[in-house]
Amino acid sequence: MNKHRKHYEAAFKLEVARMVVDQGLSITQVVKDMGIGRTAVSRWIEQYRAEQLGKIGIGKPITVEQQRIRQLETENRQLRSDNELLKKASAFFARELR
Repeated sequence: MNKHRKHYEAAFKLEVARMVVDQGLSITQVVKDMGIGRTAVSRWIEQYRAEQLGKIGIGKPITVEQQRIRQLETENRQLRSDNELLKKASAFFARELR
């Protein structure tokens, strides 16, 4: 039997984590009310707490700030790569003009 893994949006994960961490609900109650697996909720809470401390955490970021940081880091890597390519190309063409 092939089980399909459910996909939850980051906003949903964040809300569930906040229910436990910020509102003080128990994991058991949230799992029961929301119909989600306990392991998933525990991971989301761990991720949320890590992100609140400014750490990367595990998995995909769930807070807006961490999502933006991840996006900017990716963009920064791409720009650095593009810049290196342009440096090499300009050096190549400079040699060709001599």
